[in-house]
Formats: sequence, structure tokens, C-alpha cells
Amino acid sequence: MAGLIEQLAQDGIMTLNRVILKPEYSVDDLQERVAVLCENVKTYHSDTGLAGGLVTLNKGLVSNEGSTIGQAVESDLKGKEALIITFWDSFELHEASHRSKTFQPLFKKVLELCENGNEELAYEVLWSGKAYSEIEAKAARAAKEKFAH
Repeated sequence: MAGLIEQLAQDGIMTLNRVILKPEYSVDDLQERVAVLCENVKTYHSDTGLAGGLVTLNKGLVSNEGSTIGQAVESDLKGKEALIITFWDSFELHEASHRSKTFQPLFKKVLELCENGNEELAYEVLWSGKAYSEIEAKAARAAKEKFAH
């Protein structure tokens, strides 16, 4: 692995929670509750399997260059859908984190916001990497031009 999350184990996993906000809740509500939950996970699980994570919000943009299912202009879930993504050394360590006494009350507060309930999917990480530096990118392009057929 090439350092997107440096402490992520070679055979690590990623978990994904999809949150669709109920109409009566705002993005501010989501940010506040998820921030408290994530701080708790970092505090109690940084040394028991957590490698890192991120939370994303649907911006509403649809890539017509990267989509093959039509030419949509904007996602209907703009500002309503968030993804909570975490990276772990193993699925077993992730599951243990969910059983902790400090986690469950905070997790339930996040679930109160969810129109769609919750299903947390786990994925095996096959590749992770950060972008090349400017110098590395130039060298990679030069090597491609020289050696690629």
C-alpha cells in the first residue's frame, strides 16, 4: 500500500455506512453527531485496530465523464446523503469497537438522523495510495512515454 492512510494494514478492511438524512434534520445535526462519534472511536480504538476514516456529503454533482447510466445534471440526494467510511486492521477489531459501551449510545444518536436505517458494509482493501508529488508525476509520465507500447 502506498500511504493513503499510512497505518492501514496490507490486508485491512474498509467499512461504509450510508446515511440519508430525515427531512427534519440538517447537515449541521449530522456533522455534530458524527464528530462526537468519530472522536470517540479515535480515542478508544486508535490502538485497537482503527487506521482512519472520513465522512463525505453528497455534493449533488454527477460526473457525466465518469457515469454510464445517463446524463443527469444533479443528484436528488444533494446535501441529504453522507457516507461514513472507516479503515480497520481487521473486521473482528471493527466489530469489537461497536460492542464498546462508549460507542453504542453515540451510534444510536447518529442513527436517529437516518431515513434509510443503517447497513454497514465491509470491503477488503485491494489498493490504497495517495497522489504522486509533482516530481513523481513528471517521472511517471516520462517512464510511460519511454517504455509503454
